Amino acid sequence: MVLEAPLVAADVVQWLYSDAPQLDGTLEIVSELAQRLRAGGVPVDRATTGIWIVHPNVRAEGSIWDSEGTRELRRYVPGEDADANYESSPIKRVHETKQPVRVDIANCAGTDDDFPVCQELREEGYTDYIALPMPFSDGSVKVATFATKAPRGFSGANLSVFDSIMRPLALVCELKTLRRTAETVLDTYVGPRAGLKVLDGTTRRGEGEWIKAVISFADIRGFTRLSNSLPADKLVLFLNKYFGAMTEAVEAHGGEVLKFIGDEVMAIFPYETEEEAKSAAYNALLAARDTLKKIGEINQQKTCMVTPDMSVGIALHAGDVFYGNVGSETRLDFTVVGPAVNLAARIAELAKDLGREVLVSDNVAGLMGCRSGLFGSYHVKGFDDPVSVYSPNLTSGEKFDNCPDITVARALEEN
Repeated sequence: MVLEAPLVAADVVQWLYSDAPQLDGTLEIVSELAQRLRAGGVPVDRATTGIWIVHPNVRAEGSIWDSEGTRELRRYVPGEDADANYESSPIKRVHETKQPVRVDIANCAGTDDDFPVCQELREEGYTDYIALPMPFSDGSVKVATFATKAPRGFSGANLSVFDSIMRPLALVCELKTLRRTAETVLDTYVGPRAGLKVLDGTTRRGEGEWIKAVISFADIRGFTRLSNSLPADKLVLFLNKYFGAMTEAVEAHGGEVLKFIGDEVMAIFPYETEEEAKSAAYNALLAARDTLKKIGEINQQKTCMVTPDMSVGIALHAGDVFYGNVGSETRLDFTVVGPAVNLAARIAELAKDLGREVLVSDNVAGLMGCRSGLFGSYHVKGFDDPVSVYSPNLTSGEKFDNCPDITVARALEEN
């Protein structure tokens, strides 16, 4: 292996610079890397990477491969258990020293190097372990680890191969992490559909497309008075409970939340065909029902003891909207605009004036093929013709009160 080590390292490095960047993510890269090392005579039985990531709920990701068939992407969320595991790991030592940490697993019992992970690996038959720093271009250090079950552990030639591949491996992992960070940030702040379009290059002002969608507007009753009286930290707690309930319900039924505007939530349920239009309308109603249910549970559980009970209103309208970039030359917002959006907002105001939890426009009723439950026709600001609205009862039972005989409605409810 001594003479072959430079050839193995050269082959892996060439692969890292050429084909590896085309793989989907770090798990695929780690898996392919380990197999290439084994094919070159390096007795790798376990390989991992640990990378801090930018994510609202996840602190780090670990890609894990082993020769028994494990292919796993683990996510580590902030918490006492995760913190304790990190504090007692060789990963922390690598981060602090920026130097490799090698552990003779078979003979380290009772020493300072007998990390919990090494104890676990010893029980599984591993003999040698090394954690190596992967330097990123921003000066931070991530970690790759290798372990073997070979009786004599890793040889000096094996270690030289690891040393040769660390920088190109770090480069490829950084490329994937940067892409992942961009996707996460865009998903978090503009939504997955809009984020994908931005990543695909839809970034110029006025660039976008006209789509058909059911638009949902929701807001909190009495929010202005509430925001004037609550301390800022209590108000944020209150809003997060509300936004969480609404977003969960919308995403569970195939919609996407586009905006949080003060206490308002704007979401869309896109569609193209007639069949998709009916599904989008029912999904929007199901999301409205689930939102009311979740908020009722929050009120009942008194999880917001410092704030009053929540009361919301939701308006649904459907039509053509422009889905794309609007704003200035240097500050853009990816959103939906158009008359349909304006009318949805006006119906939301109407729901507040009429004290209704849910109001549905004639367009949405038409998509569902059901116009029972007409609440009335009203003039709204900015529109010449009166607007017909319907007020479905979504809280009285398992089925919608309106048009209970529609098969599609029953099927969607059961799902």
